[in-house]
Amino acid sequence: MGRITASRKQLTPDPKFNSLLASKFINSLMWDGKKTIAQALFYNALDEIATRLPDVEPIEVFNQAIENVKPQIEVRSKRVGGAAYQVPMQVSRNRQQALAFRWLLMGVREKKGRPTHLKLADELVAAYNREGAAMTRRENVHRMAEANKAFAHFAW
Repeated sequence: MGRITASRKQLTPDPKFNSLLASKFINSLMWDGKKTIAQALFYNALDEIATRLPDVEPIEVFNQAIENVKPQIEVRSKRVGGAAYQVPMQVSRNRQQALAFRWLLMGVREKKGRPTHLKLADELVAAYNREGAAMTRRENVHRMAEANKAFAHFAW
């Protein structure tokens, strides 16, 4: 998972919504280079969202869900004089997006026994409504940062 690719440089917007964010998400969703399968999953999930929330554009639900899940601060371990402190730090833009994707996909992959596009639709709608597994992860990260505010002066 820690492999860094230059996919952002040659990223082309997705065919249906012409969105760079969607195409990056499809790349994160993809396994074993099977992009057509990942695309089908993503679009089926958005179709499902369209039936559940008829008055909202599905791509808007997706964008807002990602926006809601993005963490503002996180804790990073910093060693100072033999003790490791959890230091709260700002999260860079790229990392915010990467974490949001990762948490959403973790939420989808942890649930078992239903088609992936339905689980993805569930998770996106939940994140859009500021709930669900990915939002819980974000809340926990923020809570950790809040609790360790005392060590903020180690952030350099």
